[in-house]
Amino acid sequence: MSEANAIDPTDPAQYPRKVLFVAGAGRSGTSTMAGLMQILGLHVPLPEVAPDETNPKGFSEPQWVVDHHDRLLKEALVQVSDSRPDAWFETGRIATREPVRIETAEWLAQHFSVNNELVVKDPRLSWFLGLWRVAAIRTGATPVFATMLRPPAEVVGSKQTYYANKLGSAHLAASWLNMLLHTERGTRESVADGGRVFVRYADLLSDWTKTTMHVGQVLQLQHVLHADSEKIRAGHRFVDPSLRRMSQTLDDLGLPARLHDLVGETWNELNKLAEPEGDTADVHATLDELREAYTDLYAESEAISRSTVVATEQRLRRQGKAAPSGPGAPGSPADASTFAADRVPHGLRAMVPPGMRRGLRKMAGRERG
Repeated sequence: MSEANAIDPTDPAQYPRKVLFVAGAGRSGTSTMAGLMQILGLHVPLPEVAPDETNPKGFSEPQWVVDHHDRLLKEALVQVSDSRPDAWFETGRIATREPVRIETAEWLAQHFSVNNELVVKDPRLSWFLGLWRVAAIRTGATPVFATMLRPPAEVVGSKQTYYANKLGSAHLAASWLNMLLHTERGTRESVADGGRVFVRYADLLSDWTKTTMHVGQVLQLQHVLHADSEKIRAGHRFVDPSLRRMSQTLDDLGLPARLHDLVGETWNELNKLAEPEGDTADVHATLDELREAYTDLYAESEAISRSTVVATEQRLRRQGKAAPSGPGAPGSPADASTFAADRVPHGLRAMVPPGMRRGLRKMAGRERG
């Protein structure tokens, strides 16, 4: 007997505990997916992030999760759209700390008193997939994952339009590549038990009922499988096919040749995962090769950008000497939030290899404990 047939659909209290984690790069349709799941009956823990001009229909994001991720990313010195392969080691190191795991699980547990099926979404989520998997299991829930896929050129264009991002197309494309390759690897553990799906944003906009029903069936989300006609009508009112306003292609971004090729090849392989029976070992192997190739490309880029690293170090020293001295003085080590390093653009900080970053932190009096 299947899980769905063993459950009384009229009694949500019988539904097994489950947490749907909606992952993917920002501006890839994660809000639309999470919003639909919320409409169909899954619970977004309150309070939610308030809508704004970049997303007037709402984000369907728990505010606590956003704040939690922001704190952890700040501690790891990792940006939301970070292109460094090493950034995953930094966030992973923090996510394995027991106090962080306890805090995350305790927050999650309290929301099952409202609904046995939760949806947690945040563009920062992919950095902490392991943390949330452990949190769900500790609360007696099954973690499942839906990763949104949108053409990388559209993601880049949307970020540049709505977030006024000035880091350039190459950085944004590289950060998309870094995010998606590691998100795929980080959710692969759930393949065996049918605990992950990949969803094209275009499919969600063109036929959301078919697409969400597929998600519900694969992940056995009972609120989706037993949604009534009123919720379906609400879903139709929520989805706006015109949301896909970006039409640029990868060729429009003017990326370096090797980065262009890696992004295109990765997009082709990720699309295979969204096909029926497409989540195969062969695709996994190809994505592993692409992830290694990107890591090599980034290392090569670091190797030829040493002049930028040296210039950054010199600028830190010059600004550090010019800054007022004394405990608590603006720019002093005791006032880390205003230290010169915080004024260096992320594009420069991201180029600094881990070993040299540690040296700069030591020089700045900002060594980690």
